[in-house]
Amino acid sequence: MKNEYLPRIVDKLLAQRLEAVGAVLLVGPKWCGKTTTAQQQARSVLKLQDPDKTKGYLATAEVKPSLLLKGENPRLIDEWQMAPVLWDAVRNTVDERGEEGLFILTGSTVVDETSIMHSGTGRISRLVMLPMSLFESRESNGAVSLAALFKEPELDIDGVMSELTVEALVFAACRGGWPSSLKKKTEKAALFEAENYVNNICDTDAGAVDGTRRNPERVRAVLQSYSRNISTLASDKTILQDVAASYSDITAPTLAAYLDALEKLYVISDIPAWCPSIRSATAMRSGRKKEFIDPSIAAAALGLTPERLLLDLNTFGFIFECLCIRDLKAYSTALGGHVSYYHDRYGLEADCVLHLADGRYALIEFKLGTSGIEEGAEHLLKLQELIKAAQIREPSLLMVITGGEMAYTRKDGVKIIPIGTLKN
Repeated sequence: MKNEYLPRIVDKLLAQRLEAVGAVLLVGPKWCGKTTTAQQQARSVLKLQDPDKTKGYLATAEVKPSLLLKGENPRLIDEWQMAPVLWDAVRNTVDERGEEGLFILTGSTVVDETSIMHSGTGRISRLVMLPMSLFESRESNGAVSLAALFKEPELDIDGVMSELTVEALVFAACRGGWPSSLKKKTEKAALFEAENYVNNICDTDAGAVDGTRRNPERVRAVLQSYSRNISTLASDKTILQDVAASYSDITAPTLAAYLDALEKLYVISDIPAWCPSIRSATAMRSGRKKEFIDPSIAAAALGLTPERLLLDLNTFGFIFECLCIRDLKAYSTALGGHVSYYHDRYGLEADCVLHLADGRYALIEFKLGTSGIEEGAEHLLKLQELIKAAQIREPSLLMVITGGEMAYTRKDGVKIIPIGTLKN
């Protein structure tokens, strides 16, 4: 596996974008595989982080950036944000040549738009890449396709089995979807990838992202508090109180700046609320659900090993939800969709609402074990009845995604699907 390229969901999307627009901006967290994926379709490459050439490249960018764009197309410009002037140079070249598929830009941070002259709308298409889903890492067998279920909601999934044990699932969550972790020779080395990622965020990246010096221990404290509140509707005020217990000098504006930096690095990836017209506005929970781009960040920030989590499956349940959200984000992107959640003050909820571009959607609950399936299904059915009464578009699918072994459809129509069987 060391030199093998594992296909990514974003491969097809990138190819489609290159056929439609002049340039594609591929963004996402560090180490998720953006460069390797872009190289599969690029015909020439400019790596701005090449230590032997960085100074020369940056000097050229200051004097005549168009020189750096010369090469076979699609030309990959890796970590373009090191020389923001290249954005306008790419946009100008696309305008002048009037062709598609000229450039692929990659970046691991959200760039301040004041550093570029034009947004690139219509010329540069933005595509978000995530860490690997279980299907991409070949840990889900992909026997149940979301696209197929939306196309045929009555599709027979009864008896489809997952080979992913609870032990393997816990390990996969702690290791994360970092492609390089799959190439390690030992499990210990694979798990270190997430730990190393968190260390890099704390020690350098959280400050380098916007040029503001930040104390690594305070960054770590914020990450740990976020991890303790993963997959919940905890407010930023709750996070502040938690962090301030150890660092009283952290104020609300300071915390906001820390969280903004982590969002720019694609570390934090909160889920928005779905607020359909079925309850009064005051009944809706409209805060964002706390999530990371990958569940391994939470485990590594808290020092949680697979062995410890196997003895505390209640805590793992929250990390499991983050893993499911990561995978569903990847799968829904392939379908032109997005995810949200529903929760109201009456306690009615859907852990995830998966929306397609055409308006169809699925209501989803996450339950690690079989004991929670009945409760999850009950929530979904009650919410479906509420939606019917409001006379708005009804869900195409009701699903409980589990860490279990077998997929099946209940008599009430709710589909029980192991995460180890899903694909886009």
